[in-house]
Amino acid sequence: MSQDWNVKSRSRVCSVCEKPFEDKSNIYSILRDGEDGYERQDISEACWEESKSAEAISFWRSVYIAPPPPSEEPLKKETVETLLRQYMSREDYSQLDVVFILTVMLERKRVLVERDVQRKDDGTKVRIYEHRKTGEIFTVPDPELRLDQLSEVQEKVNQLLGIGPPKAVEEEKPIENEET
Repeated sequence: MSQDWNVKSRSRVCSVCEKPFEDKSNIYSILRDGEDGYERQDISEACWEESKSAEAISFWRSVYIAPPPPSEEPLKKETVETLLRQYMSREDYSQLDVVFILTVMLERKRVLVERDVQRKDDGTKVRIYEHRKTGEIFTVPDPELRLDQLSEVQEKVNQLLGIGPPKAVEEEKPIENEET
């Protein structure tokens, strides 16, 4: 006799009254033999008496611990996008390197999609991006940054976004043998 063990995880609401469980409240879980195999029901303490049944294979009481809220991304997309829009609206070409890095960050987050790369008559490379949701077009001159310039630009961007400098890793010091 084969048996499916597809038992769902604990619910966040009572199976009887459909009210959300409160953090640290007592709840009861029942395992029953259903049409498609074992079925789990989670029931609040208030609804427990009316739902006790002899057809339960097993039941147990536990304390409901509310899951923590989803953690925020260390870097909010809206913040990067807002900053990019501010610089683009000012047409501040003195910060072209920052604008370019912000654009690349949004491309990596799949907010912007590069659609084309063109060369102007003066040799300047221009990248054309499309905003996935709004369809807006962003034309961003490529400053053609060198690798040795990236850390400096990254620091500028981090300061603008309010992100502190990365924590310095302490160098390991060799253990000296003490002679006695």
